[in-house]
Amino acid sequence: MEETSYDLAIVGAGPGGYVSAIRSAQLGFRTALINKYSKAGGTCLNVGCIPSKALLHSSYLYEQTSKVLPNHGIKTGKTSFDLPAMQARKTSVVSSLTDGIAFLLKKNKITYIEGDARLRASSGGDAVLDISSSEGIHQLRAERVILAVGSEPTLLPSNIAEVDEKRILTSTGALSLSSVPSHLAIVGAGVIGLELGSVWSRLGSAVTVIDMLDHIGGLDADFSREFQKILQDQGFSFKLQTSLVSLEPKKSGISITTSSPSASEETWTASHILLAIGRKAATSGMDLASSGVDCDSRGFIVVDEDFQTSVAGVYAIGDCIGGAMLAHKAEEEGVALVESLAGNLVHVDYSSIAGVIYTHPEVAVVGLSERDAQSRGIEYKLGKFPFRANARSRTTGSDAGLVKLLVDASDGRLLGAQILGDEAGTLIQELVAIMAYRGTAEDIAHICHPHPTLNESLREAALAAMGRAIHI
Repeated sequence: MEETSYDLAIVGAGPGGYVSAIRSAQLGFRTALINKYSKAGGTCLNVGCIPSKALLHSSYLYEQTSKVLPNHGIKTGKTSFDLPAMQARKTSVVSSLTDGIAFLLKKNKITYIEGDARLRASSGGDAVLDISSSEGIHQLRAERVILAVGSEPTLLPSNIAEVDEKRILTSTGALSLSSVPSHLAIVGAGVIGLELGSVWSRLGSAVTVIDMLDHIGGLDADFSREFQKILQDQGFSFKLQTSLVSLEPKKSGISITTSSPSASEETWTASHILLAIGRKAATSGMDLASSGVDCDSRGFIVVDEDFQTSVAGVYAIGDCIGGAMLAHKAEEEGVALVESLAGNLVHVDYSSIAGVIYTHPEVAVVGLSERDAQSRGIEYKLGKFPFRANARSRTTGSDAGLVKLLVDASDGRLLGAQILGDEAGTLIQELVAIMAYRGTAEDIAHICHPHPTLNESLREAALAAMGRAIHI
């Protein structure tokens, strides 16, 4: 078996892995990037964030054209859509970005190896990987290894559901449907379920979301209620505090039995069902236990504050170590780790990493929620401002939602924020910057914001937290 040696070998070419590899090469490390697929980008780029956003935007444009433009005095006549063309555009977007990553890897002289990697042992201070590919098995030796293998969908027990990606779907299958489901049931009211539900609802599906919790999106109760009302107005139905009991595929559809406190058991039919109940570390088949790498009870790789696993010289980042499963969080961890290996001091500030749900309107959150503050005994003030009172929102017609700021009662420091509204994912970054520099509501209020802009709502919410609201 051929053996090659590197300063750093990275297993997994998702956002955390390929970004780590690029920064590693820039710092002068001889770097290998091992990936089980021919194209880099991981779940996010190939079957997750990017294709879902492409379909979300296409379906949004269709909905705007057919339902919203007439309100602006724009007549388009009968509107229709071409689903194969939408899917083709999605594929083209993904291909262009994966090709871009391939160019960056080549530009930075990173060795890209397609194959399944298994951490075999440490030898002479180096880590040894067995890499299986169509060409056989070869060994790779590296002074240090980063495991950036990402995550995969959590599935229901096989006695309840066998995924076929045709009618019983994970997010992968729900992104590639060749026709619009007549009725899409979704198990899980989180980011994936609500985003993909939005795609198919806009294109004509009846959408029913099932969740065991009494709220959606992992948000504070007041925000969740507002968000749910908006989605219901868009055609969503919700069965909250409801458990999935069984599924039975039939010719006419999928028979679904659910249970809730209000209706002990109920059986109903959908044409398709999407399982969006969460994700787990994609470590199956790597046999990490035999190499000495510890995982927790949920299968996530255990690391210390320096991303070091239980095996010297072996590190892990991203979804496979748990925490927020976000591409940008994995990138931050990867860069911080590689910088530290080069002797530089870099810190990941998890408190200022934002998350976004790309429905319309969008939802963006950062820092502590009210629930978090209450559980930690933190005294806080709230600042709220509705977009219906914002001039820019009224001119565009997208005035649903609100801004909510959580401020430390003792010193006015911004502890967290939730935004439900148009461009929330962009607006949140101003608040991220404020939090990163330990800023206060007063800091936001003292910044002059252009008029009319959506950002004025952030200032108004800060003023509200100070008891000085002007436009409400």
